[in-house]
Amino acid sequence: MARYTGPVCRLCRREHAKLFLKGDRCFSDKCGYDRRQYPPGQHGQGRKKRPSDYGQQLREKQKVKRMYGLLEKQFRGYYFKAARMKGVTGENLLTLLERRLDNVALRSGFCASHREARQLVRHGHFVVNGNRVNIPSYQVREGDVVEVREKSRKIQKISDALANVDRSPRPSWIDLEKDNFRAKITANPTRSDISSDIDEQLIVELYSK
Repeated sequence: MARYTGPVCRLCRREHAKLFLKGDRCFSDKCGYDRRQYPPGQHGQGRKKRPSDYGQQLREKQKVKRMYGLLEKQFRGYYFKAARMKGVTGENLLTLLERRLDNVALRSGFCASHREARQLVRHGHFVVNGNRVNIPSYQVREGDVVEVREKSRKIQKISDALANVDRSPRPSWIDLEKDNFRAKITANPTRSDISSDIDEQLIVELYSK
């Protein structure tokens, strides 16, 4: 499976936003974006140009795609699935992304970054409703219970992430039982539960051309 293996701090710099792609490092003085808030490359500190409408749409799509750790083919698939659903396409898209199992593992506080969450899910460290699931794109639903497997609760990465769980606000649609390594999906995520820094309408305009 294709995946991005390059330096991730340059992705934050390219999108002019802190995407929290490196977990604990993003909260420290070593954060690459905080140290160099300009695009990567030899022309990164050059004269800033006003982006075109297409440029703004492209950058918003790239930002969201990188936030959730997806490549283009998979992200495009989510868009067309959202377009076939009832309701607002942009909101449907964000809801589908939020309901991915790797994202739920991150939002619950079991992992420090999307990359780490995807790895832990792929290695089978989580169960959903008592069944082992190792598919990061698995869509959770209201009422589902996501737990860390009994044998996996001593993993240092998971312990460290839960120790810092209060550093970031928990989504209202996830009820975390920290001591039991369990998170219950109390509702499907809505637009108000998702970052207000995302302008999903720009993504819809881009794919609608």
